[in-house]
Amino acid sequence: MFDVRDKPKMVERALLVGVCFDRRETAEAADLLDELQELVETLGINVIAKECVVAREFNPRYIVGKGKAAELMAQAKALECDCIIFDNEMSPAQQRAWEKESTLCVIDRYEVILDIFAMRARTSEARLQVELARLAYSLPRLTRMWAHLDRQGGGAGGAGSGGAGAARGEGETQLETDRRLANKRIDRVKAELEDVKRNRDTQRKERSRVPLPHVAIVGYTNAGKSSLLNRMTGAEVVAKDQLFVTLDTTTRRMELPDGQNILLTDTVGFVRRLPHDLVQSFRATLEEAVNADFLIHVLDASHPRVMEFHKTTNSVLAELGAGDKRVVLVLNKIDLIEDEAVLQELLRHFPEAVPVSVKTGTGMDKLLHRLHEMLLDRVVRLKVSIPMNRLDLVSIAHTEGKVLREKYNENGVQMLCVLPKRWESRFSVFADDTADVDEGAEELAAV
Repeated sequence: MFDVRDKPKMVERALLVGVCFDRRETAEAADLLDELQELVETLGINVIAKECVVAREFNPRYIVGKGKAAELMAQAKALECDCIIFDNEMSPAQQRAWEKESTLCVIDRYEVILDIFAMRARTSEARLQVELARLAYSLPRLTRMWAHLDRQGGGAGGAGSGGAGAARGEGETQLETDRRLANKRIDRVKAELEDVKRNRDTQRKERSRVPLPHVAIVGYTNAGKSSLLNRMTGAEVVAKDQLFVTLDTTTRRMELPDGQNILLTDTVGFVRRLPHDLVQSFRATLEEAVNADFLIHVLDASHPRVMEFHKTTNSVLAELGAGDKRVVLVLNKIDLIEDEAVLQELLRHFPEAVPVSVKTGTGMDKLLHRLHEMLLDRVVRLKVSIPMNRLDLVSIAHTEGKVLREKYNENGVQMLCVLPKRWESRFSVFADDTADVDEGAEELAAV
């Protein structure tokens, strides 16, 4: 594994810097800096100070002007910071310039997110995805790792001395060796991820043999996606009030009130300025959203930047090729909204959204009903009379659908049931509108 920099053993104190080039974007830059603070604190680093800088023009060496750069370096040292962290993406040359002149560790938002993903990765697949993104990030920064890059790997003896060195030439530099090894590792990780993708495709084919509707939960990080999966399915996925707790997909089966079974999948959360290489590395995981029948897009309704979070998630979904999916929009954490006018304004902007509190359970019945509506074209309501010689259909009705009412008599079984449409042809031959099971109609209307 090639690390991108020679880190101090422990970075404990950081100065955060956000740079914008238009005063009209100052508020957004300040909000992004607040989000960067959350990301940095997730790594256990104390944020000592934050500086939102408005620069007149982009400086290719320092991002900001030389004078402002010197001022920020002096501030970091005065505050005894171990690290300067930029919200802006930095080029390798900019990082080298800042580290050389400040003598401090200097990183950007991209690397912070990579470190969080590396810390959260639990499965071998997630670790491979993180490693691929880190290698892609590290490759142009390998010159920062060595103080001996001009050392050659040729044989003994100077050129022209008749020794082995004259025959073989100078050989490759340490930097060339490191790049070659890094590229070989990238190819190996990509191959391993291809194996993972093939296994995942095989699993999808296995699931398709029992064609259940597949629903993916997507949204901004810390919006409550894992908590929603736990609430709806009884799963025990780790759900904390932290960023990027979930990196691995989790799929659970659940039954809707109408008897329809669905597969519900939790996915990795998104964030503004999510590194492109990270999106590409996690493409195999995020393809769960692409292959889903429809999406549940969870928004943190209590967050002041909820509109931007909605835009960011839609942008990433479009990049993945899932921008045209049918969506059930969920406004979560309504229990944290103190001003009712705020919620009403959100509902005016998103009239089809379902307001819920996953924590308290408020609105969950409405969400289940919305999922039922999304799948109406996949189920059929039937009133049937099943003869004694076809009681196998009664078993199918109970296992594949939901029996709302049934009555046994000497001729067989009368049922009112909701079934997936794929079973309609087997049951429709026993359709019986005169079956005495109407009491179940009220139960059906309630789901």
